[in-house]
Amino acid sequence: MIFWLSRWWGGAATTVEPASLRDAARLAQLHGASFHRGWGEAEFETMLTERNTLVHRLRQRNRVIGFAVSRMAADEAEILSIAIDPGQRGRGLSRDLLLTHLGHLAGRGVRTIFLEVEENNQPARRLYEKAGFGVIGRRERYYKQPGGEHLNALLMRRDLS
Repeated sequence: MIFWLSRWWGGAATTVEPASLRDAARLAQLHGASFHRGWGEAEFETMLTERNTLVHRLRQRNRVIGFAVSRMAADEAEILSIAIDPGQRGRGLSRDLLLTHLGHLAGRGVRTIFLEVEENNQPARRLYEKAGFGVIGRRERYYKQPGGEHLNALLMRRDLS
């Protein structure tokens, strides 16, 4: 089932829809292009089979260009990761993906969403703040960079009800 046609770019609609096991390799590729420690295909395969995990893909034509993944527990969820193909960033696609993903979490009874974001990641922070998330805490030296540097994480929350 297709959930939402979000925008048109050069005549091609983007679509947010459930991800499947067939997407695991591409999701791992997108994650690796977006984060210092990318998740592997096997990790995505596991998440895609878990009942408490919701994974959406963002597709343009026949190509997956992004994803969102959350883990649910009772009426709460944590966004584990959102990624957009580096060549597709800056077009508002992550906003559309995030808002659609949040709508489906709400439809499953989730009332509160949490996430962690690197404190210095200004594009991601702007995305989450514009989507109604607020900072509720900070984890010092949480993210370890390849060169050994440690960066802080911000804990953010949004109520859906």
